[in-house]
Amino acid sequence: MQATEDAIRSVVHEVLSQLNNRGGYGSASSTAHQNGDWGVFNCVDQAVAAATEGQKQLLNASLEDRAKALEIVRQICDTQADELGRLELEETKIGRLDHKIEKLHLIKDIPGMEFMKTESVSGDNGVSLTEFAPFGVIGAITPVTHSLPTLACNFINMVASGNTLVVNPHPGGAKVACEGVRRFNKAIYQATGLQNLVTILENPTLETADEIFNHRGIPLLCVTGGPGVARAALGAKKRAIVAGPGNPPVVVDETADLDNAAKSIIIGAAYDNNLLCIGEKEVFAVDSIFNELMSAMGRHGGYQLNSQQVAQLTALAFSPPKEPGGHAVLNRDLIGKDASVLAGMIGVSVPAGTELLYGETDTNNPFVPEEQMMPFVPFVRCRNADHGIELAKEFEHGFRHTSMIHSRNIEVITKMGRIMDTTLFVQNGPCGAALGNGGEGYASFSIATPTGEGVTNPLTFTRFRRSTTVGHLRII
Repeated sequence: MQATEDAIRSVVHEVLSQLNNRGGYGSASSTAHQNGDWGVFNCVDQAVAAATEGQKQLLNASLEDRAKALEIVRQICDTQADELGRLELEETKIGRLDHKIEKLHLIKDIPGMEFMKTESVSGDNGVSLTEFAPFGVIGAITPVTHSLPTLACNFINMVASGNTLVVNPHPGGAKVACEGVRRFNKAIYQATGLQNLVTILENPTLETADEIFNHRGIPLLCVTGGPGVARAALGAKKRAIVAGPGNPPVVVDETADLDNAAKSIIIGAAYDNNLLCIGEKEVFAVDSIFNELMSAMGRHGGYQLNSQQVAQLTALAFSPPKEPGGHAVLNRDLIGKDASVLAGMIGVSVPAGTELLYGETDTNNPFVPEEQMMPFVPFVRCRNADHGIELAKEFEHGFRHTSMIHSRNIEVITKMGRIMDTTLFVQNGPCGAALGNGGEGYASFSIATPTGEGVTNPLTFTRFRRSTTVGHLRII
């Protein structure tokens, strides 16, 4: 690095201040960028061509300028989180404003160029260096659940390693994603002269996604979304990094700290109204502590539905499968709605501040096997910890995404970790702890489970290159 982080932040702050003083971003008075509207295009070929040229500029730029670009994205997300979070909620109409804003603040902690370290081996036969090279232009698909945060996270990871990206956002979150791209590109250009480090389709469709999947100018895909788009990416004739679906279970055994378990389940499952792919979706609690755990949930901000109310909510949330043995059909109008809204739909008035609904079900209730994304969590009784782990394994469906346990028995914890084999495994905390939110480790909005990369970081989007000098350059 040619400049300190403090110096880079100072430059970025000055540029952002100047741009804000000129009337902000995306206003009618702003002059459109010569290559699209500051990275926003209506044609895949044009978006790829602009990102290709942007990647050439990036490779010829200094590492200092690359670091400035990353810092600009972090600061825009952090300092403009209130405005951008509100824009996202107004457009998508799912989730919670406070968590939309918090997710944008979290972008400042996404890892960047600190991951880009050359590895070396020195011996009798000379010196060998392993460096991490970019793929080029990456095609990215982003979800409606975290539209701008996922885009910003991908930007930092991908640009840190020398790539640029072309984004096909979910149509339900395309406006805020495009607004973010305009702000990023304009500020980066003002600070560094670099152009189109990210481009985006203004009117994304399944057809534009397919064009990106099959475009000869895109050697790598990164897809974050549901089962359909994950399957499409895995069928593409190029390498794909796929953040696919999950249905994270929680096991609570008789040794658990039940207040901590209840508090953790509510923190995780209520986050952005349970839109997180890592969020607690169903709980398997041993019978001996079941009733006590249900009481603890009520003490920490949950509201328990009785069996009749659970049946009413289930009937609203799901329709019967279209074919025998198929999946129940999720009512997407309920996704991401507040707990009070869901309760009101079945005639229940909940106390102010209620974050999560919960209730007892059996495993036949579709809330258990289906990855519903709403603030209701089903609780299922199990005989013992082994039975709970068995059910967790069954209803996680082999996605190997995320699982959680609340237990003080190290043998039970170890057994579940081995049996579940999930990418993220959290013990005695909320799901977010796996991504540095209350636990150790770095964050990402793309958890690549089907393709095995796990929590993505800048190295995820690199090619390993080795340079070997034979017989020389070892100076010891």
